[in-house]
Amino acid sequence: MTTTTTTTDLLTDEMMARFDSRAPIYDRENRFFDEDWDELRQSGYLLAAVPTEFGGHGLGLDAMARLQGRLAYYAPATAVAVNMHLYWTGVAADLLRSGDTSCRWLLERAAEGEVFAAIHGEAGNDIPLLLSSSKAEKVPGGWEITGHKIFGSLSPVWTLAGFHAMDTSDPTNPKIVHGFLPRTSAGYEIIETWDTIGMRATQSHDTVLDRAFVPDENIVLVCPAGFAGAGMFQVAVFAWALMGFSAVYLGAARRAFDITIDRMPKRTSVALTNSMAHHPEVQHNVSEMRIALDASEALLDRVCGDWATGVAHADWPVRLIGARHFIINSAYDIADRAMDLSGGSAAFKGNRLEQIFRDVRMGRFHPGNTLLAHELVAKLCLGLNPDDPQRWG
Repeated sequence: MTTTTTTTDLLTDEMMARFDSRAPIYDRENRFFDEDWDELRQSGYLLAAVPTEFGGHGLGLDAMARLQGRLAYYAPATAVAVNMHLYWTGVAADLLRSGDTSCRWLLERAAEGEVFAAIHGEAGNDIPLLLSSSKAEKVPGGWEITGHKIFGSLSPVWTLAGFHAMDTSDPTNPKIVHGFLPRTSAGYEIIETWDTIGMRATQSHDTVLDRAFVPDENIVLVCPAGFAGAGMFQVAVFAWALMGFSAVYLGAARRAFDITIDRMPKRTSVALTNSMAHHPEVQHNVSEMRIALDASEALLDRVCGDWATGVAHADWPVRLIGARHFIINSAYDIADRAMDLSGGSAAFKGNRLEQIFRDVRMGRFHPGNTLLAHELVAKLCLGLNPDDPQRWG
């Protein structure tokens, strides 16, 4: 899997300045990033990971992670939402490069202007993608899907929503059905539930499906439930989704660090003759922030670079889940330290750190959360079967 060089035209400095100025407005008004979205479409950013033969830019996961980090530095919510579309195009491109044509049509549709979203989230399902509380029933010409999906980023604009649901027609051999729901289908409703602590512009509303019909041609995979059915498709989704999210939260943390570095020499105290930059605890926290940034950036670069160049690690799930956990938790800690060092001023909406602090809170809700990350990494390292019905004990 090779990558080409990024084009500065995809995310220009002028675009970033406009995105930066609009991010607090989207957050305050709790509305979708319409203007950012229009600019990203016009620049060709939505086709960044689409191979050149389909009219895209052919960027691999390594280049996309760098771009997503740049976008998140100025507009974290815009970046995390657009990641949902980008990771489907990246998955389709990597599958095609490996000889799997099951998602080729996604690349063709992306070139035609289709917008992909992900409606995998389900309340009470702590093993996303591999298990599902949604129901899939085979009917002539396709499948009927019933379930309640949450965290459906890009709800206002998607045209094809990637989903998974479980077929239990054979209770002894449950299957997971992966496919894409057309927005033109009947049998689903988008419920406007998104009023959250952070990442508000994503407008990640609930999607309720009631026997929503999905034609056979929109189904990309039917496989056994659990890790027994995991293959290149699932691992590619983990790679593009989790590393994309990691890049976003790391980009937001980098912004928090830079704001802190800029402000500390300007902060004063009646008990000090010099600025707060001379305070030993400020220096301690700044050094911890920088060390965490460098370690996270190095880890992200290594994992994404290995994926993009096709390194055949036997333990890819461990590497991806572990990297996501480390990077997002590091971003969390960096934002917390930035908030502490800023003093009470960061409690006010006019301080950009206030929004970054809230946006970064959302990182831990993304798949591979703390509980699941430790369980899967440890079980896979210890040679335990993650599909064992007795998960613990």
